[in-house]
Amino acid sequence: MSAPQTLDRAGIAQRIPHSGSMCLLERLESWDADAIHCSTTTHADASNPLRTAGGLLAPNAIEYAAQAMALHGGLLAAEGSTPSAGFLASARNVKLSVARLDDIAGALQVQARRLSGDERQILYEFTVKADDGRMLAEGRAVVVLNTPLAAESTTPS
Repeated sequence: MSAPQTLDRAGIAQRIPHSGSMCLLERLESWDADAIHCSTTTHADASNPLRTAGGLLAPNAIEYAAQAMALHGGLLAAEGSTPSAGFLASARNVKLSVARLDDIAGALQVQARRLSGDERQILYEFTVKADDGRMLAEGRAVVVLNTPLAAESTTPS
């Protein structure tokens, strides 16, 4: 693997389609061909773009996990190639253990593990935990790759 083993927020933003404040992950902690572990404190940021008047609600943990999956795909792409465009097609068996994320102390630990997949879709399981190991959210997600819609969204206008 020639890709870096750790990255900061700027390095992550170069490898996922989310930019500016929508790049929610701050650090790539580790990864391999099957799994990725990232961390972030953006959940506590009052200007988090996903935050509502009620705070940063727990279902947004799925977006944190989806960004980890996107980064994983980018890291797995052959050097010099463009990673496959993908869309989160479904999230299943999602269990939320808290109502909000913005009141969680410390960093969020975001992990995703690839369970199966091919050139068209990938199944991941994911967890979002507090620094103390407490489970905040978990589930499975399907990412669909290389669809006509994905190709349209990544083609410059």
